[in-house]
Amino acid sequence: MPLWAVLLILLAVVGITLFFLYRAGKKAQTQREEQMAQMEAAKQTVSMLVIDKKKLPLKDSGLPQMVIDQTPKRYRRQKLPIVKAKVGSKIMILISEPEVFDMIPLKKEVKATVSGLYILGVKGAHGALPVPAKAKKKEGWLGKLLKKGRGEA
Repeated sequence: MPLWAVLLILLAVVGITLFFLYRAGKKAQTQREEQMAQMEAAKQTVSMLVIDKKKLPLKDSGLPQMVIDQTPKRYRRQKLPIVKAKVGSKIMILISEPEVFDMIPLKKEVKATVSGLYILGVKGAHGALPVPAKAKKKEGWLGKLLKKGRGEA
């Protein structure tokens, strides 16, 4: 088989793959927008005392079994930002938005925007929230290799 025929077949396979990935991405984005609209409609503001926060797999989080059963299997091992907080007289386990998780202070009272078991946003109950210190991002192996190649070690 000539080289141009192999390249043409390879190009067609890559094109078809990219098309299906594009369609799947659009579908996932549409679903995410619909879910966020539903969450925005059901949100409410509550005052809570944050006891603990960790990133845990869903099965180790302490969430009700019904919530774990409703989660798709591919997401059950994924680590989620889990917040243990006292809301009123109850201690609840909540799932946080990843962007909001870093802003939640430990052992402090906050006013949180909650939709079901999901924390969408936080504000300080008594003034502004402390700004979290940015963790230094770990340098990858490629960055280390480039640094070594430039003679900066």
